Parts: sequence; structure tokens; C-alpha cells
Amino acid sequence: MAQVAMVMNLDKCIGCHTCSVTCKQTWTNRAGTEYAWFNNVETRPGLGYPRGHEDQDRWKGGWKLKHGRLVPRSGGRARRLARLFANPELPTLADYYEPWTYDYETLTSAPLGDDLPTARPRSLIDGAETDITWGPNWDDDLGGGPGRLSGDPVLQQLERAGERVRLEYEQAFMFYLPRICEHCLNPSCVAVCPSGALYKRIEDGIVLVDQDRCRGWRMCVSGCPYKKVYFNHRTGKAEKCTLCYPRIEAGEPTVCSETCVGRLRYLGVMLYDADRVGEAASVEDPQKLYEAQLECFLDPWDPHVAKAAEESGIPHDWVTAARRSPVRALISEYKVALPLHPEYRTMPMVWYVPPLSPIVEALSRDGHDGEDPAALFGAIDSLRIPLEYLAGLFTAGDTVPVEASLCRLAAMRSYMRRINLGEERDPRLAEAVGMDAGRMEEMYRLLALAKYDERYVIPTSYTGQVPADPGASGCGLEGEGGPGMYESHADAFHALSPVPAQAGTGADAGTDAGAPADSPTSGRVNLLNWNGRGRPAGLFPRRRGGEHA
Repeated sequence: MAQVAMVMNLDKCIGCHTCSVTCKQTWTNRAGTEYAWFNNVETRPGLGYPRGHEDQDRWKGGWKLKHGRLVPRSGGRARRLARLFANPELPTLADYYEPWTYDYETLTSAPLGDDLPTARPRSLIDGAETDITWGPNWDDDLGGGPGRLSGDPVLQQLERAGERVRLEYEQAFMFYLPRICEHCLNPSCVAVCPSGALYKRIEDGIVLVDQDRCRGWRMCVSGCPYKKVYFNHRTGKAEKCTLCYPRIEAGEPTVCSETCVGRLRYLGVMLYDADRVGEAASVEDPQKLYEAQLECFLDPWDPHVAKAAEESGIPHDWVTAARRSPVRALISEYKVALPLHPEYRTMPMVWYVPPLSPIVEALSRDGHDGEDPAALFGAIDSLRIPLEYLAGLFTAGDTVPVEASLCRLAAMRSYMRRINLGEERDPRLAEAVGMDAGRMEEMYRLLALAKYDERYVIPTSYTGQVPADPGASGCGLEGEGGPGMYESHADAFHALSPVPAQAGTGADAGTDAGAPADSPTSGRVNLLNWNGRGRPAGLFPRRRGGEHA
């Protein structure tokens, strides 16, 4: 099978949140999704968004091994059925944040006086005045602060590492971690959905929500360990990152990739053996999950793999794109990209190149030769950013793959620095990390100089036709209120403030009298306005003669 995957180079992220804002404006700029950020940028160390989302002992996301079998942490079918109408393992709005706006009307309508008017924050949920106490990027630039360390779930897992990790973070080291849906090979959100609304597309591996089938059970929110499925309280539907599939189908990168200031994102095709995924996710030792997932990926240059791919229905241009894929090069060839929390056993497909501290300058400042390979690789263990913390994020605590990735990145920097200074190439640096000079320069070009069409290698799969009526085109999310919402006459059912009581009592109370006869809400009962006396019209279906059944 084929999968569109992403790699992010954390060394290049400057924390500008451009990707978050453009994604917000494109996909979640309507009522009910005020708190939803399909893309967010977290400062590490920190609590993340929602707060403490990595604490699976609390949120029960992802998979666990039980008697050698994979089962969702949220429980089997019987447990989920028992909690269908009351699921306490959900982040509350306080774990996200209460979205707000400002009372700008006060600034323009306040009478003249001695005091300047103030635009107080007001909640976008109920319209009442609120205090701003949290936000989606509240940890910005607070990485390493003592007030944040105790709440970081990854750091809590490293308590056995002791005081050394804590003291290193008090040196105020931080880095940025952009996050989107992982579009996993083994998605737990799909497995726990009672209505089967979540599904993984066969053609490109993107995980989507069928808005028609979604019934708002919110089991997917609990089941996703990355907490990248959100509940729209206006529509009663689940929503999540779509990897901008309309753009992917047209061969275009995602909006977050297109607008990334640091050019840190890469998109490409990965071929993988679907039969190996379940076996790889069931590896008992969590620290072996990274290597197990690597073994699922296939070499598109292998003629047997290419033949099998085309026999499985994968188009030839997808196989060609997999050969040019920058994602495959960073993951499988150079092995500098690592998965986010493989211990969740979802087989994530958004990988990260870990950040590297300024190693050469640090060595030179201490009086060492920053270009000497022995000193260069020996300093990896004593970098300001602890290997244990990075391993807690990317390799389930195993520091060996993280150290190997950082060594390749450090060798590449030192190798290219000599070239840029006009000195002779030093092949020892490349050989020390298992590479030759040519591959080292190729990796440098991909990470530092790659152009647009080298960072985004996406085969075109869109085959639809332009509608004859230009007014019929457009995204399905552009309608008023978003997917699944009724027409404007039914806004009373979804208003943020209580619905005013209707005149009348008994059989006339609580009916949607204002709806047109052919409306989907015609005759529907609004029990919020029922006074408790009599029987509201429309509560029971009518017989053909017009009487109630």
C-alpha cells in the first residue's frame, strides 16, 4: 500500500505559528471549532495542547498489549458500549482553553468620561465575561521554566533519570514541536469509533471522518493518543486534520506546508507492507517499535516491490514518486527522522528530525577542536538538550536511535562547514556515521537547500471534473455553520444563549413552528421550551388520518 507521509525538521522551526494560523483560517474558522487547532506548535518542555495529552494513564489513548494482542487502551467493545453515553476519559474545555473574543463594542459605544473604556474578554461559548488563563500556545517561550517542568508528561516519565535532566532544563533550553494528526498506519481512533465514521483511505492513507455517519459519541477523542480529534459542539460531529486531502489529490502540499516560514516540512509517498503493520505494532518491547515500523516500509527501487505495488493497484506515478520521496530518504535512507511516541503503537506517519544543539561552537568555546570527529561525537552525550528527553518523545526512551540521528546531523554540519570555509573535504566525518561523502552532501542539500518540488513530491490523484455550475463548486465546509448544520432558520437549536420560550402551552409548545414544511426540522420538537404540561405536537409520529399514534 501507499501512504502520503510528512517529515518536519525541528532544527528549522522558529515558532512563528504561521502554519497554525493558516490551517485555522482554512479549516476551523467557523462556529463550534473555536478551540480546535488541527495544527498547533508546542514549546518543549511544556504541557502541550490539550494540557498533558501525553498522559495515557489518564486519557487511555492508543493501544496496549493484552495477552499478546493489541487492544485499545480505552477498553474493548463491551467497555465502550457501557460508556457510550457517559465517557469521562475526555479532555474538558479547561484542558484545551475557553476561546474568547473582546467586547470591542464597548470601545466604540462607551459614553464620554474620565476613564478609558476597556474591551473585556468574553467567552465565545456563552458570551459571558471571562478571564484568560490558558491558550493553545500558552507555553510559548516558557520552555525550561520551573513552573512548567512538573506538568510535562514526558519529563515525568524521566524521573528515574533524576536531577541531571531537571538541572539541564533549568538552563532554559527549549525547542518547538509542530503537531498535526499523525494519519497512523494503525489508527486507534478508527478502531474505537462505534459508528464507523472514521476511516483510513486506501489510496493515500489519509484518516478522515465521515460527517454523515458520525453520531458524536466522542470515543475517537479518547482513543487518539495525540488528541488530534476534536468535537464540534455546534454540529455534534467529530472533526480532525484532513492532511488537506483536496490539495493532496491535486498534487499540492498541505496548507501548513505551503505557508511554513522555516520550510521545515517535507511531503512524500511511502510504500509499506500492510500485512506487517499489525505484527510490528505488537512488538512487546516498546523500544523496538521504531525499528519494527522501519521494517514495514518497502524499497520502491526493488523491482519485486514495484511489480507488487502495481499489481495491488498503486499507479505507476506513485511508485515513481516514492522513489523521489524526500520523506523516504530522511526516514529510511539517512535515518535522521524519528516517529512521535511510537509506544502508542499507532504506527504514526508524521516523523521528526530531532533538534541539534550548537555543538561545534560549544566545543570550540571549551578549547576543543570542533572539527575533530572524536570530540564531535563524544559531545553528543553532553549536549544541553538531554538525549533522554528526546528519546521520550521519539523512540519510547531508547537513546541509541536519537544519538545516531544527532551524530549524522552533527557530522553533516561539520563536514559542510569545512567546504564553506574553503577547506578540504574530510571524508572521515561521513565515514564515522556510516555514510560516504556523496550521500552526506545529498542529505545536506535535502535538509538545507531543497527547492519546492524537492520538498513536496506528491503524485496527482485528482480525476474529478469541474462542475458546469460555477456556484456549485467549493469546499463542503464553506456552508453556514459547517458540516451537518441545519439552515439558518434552525439556528435557535444551536444558539449560544438559551432559546426564548415560545408562546403557547400544551400541544403547541416546543415545536419548530418557524421551519418551512420541507425543512429537515419541520415538526421537530424543541424540549428546551416545553413547560412540562400536555403533550408537545410532533413528539410522536402521526397516523395517516392526522391523529397521534
